[in-house]
Amino acid sequence: MSPRYRNGSNQAGTVIAIVADVMAVILGLWILMYLLDANRANDLVQFVHDVAGWLAGWSRDLFTFDEAWARVVAGYGLAAVVYLFVGHAIANRMHRH
Repeated sequence: MSPRYRNGSNQAGTVIAIVADVMAVILGLWILMYLLDANRANDLVQFVHDVAGWLAGWSRDLFTFDEAWARVVAGYGLAAVVYLFVGHAIANRMHRH
């Protein structure tokens, strides 16, 4: 494979890793805001909540702990870990080729 294509794969892998990191940061930020009882009427808090809710739509209600904070940490945290793991695995695979 020519260096030009290999460099393109490296750039694409880097972009994928960055996107995965940003997704995980948003999810982690929502967990932190929830645990610190951030004002949900605030525009930034609402934006982070909406984006995190969309990103964790598949895992948000996966766990049925009695405590709401545990459901938030587990559901949103699982999504963050999966995005990090999958995103970086794809990026690493692209960097190797």
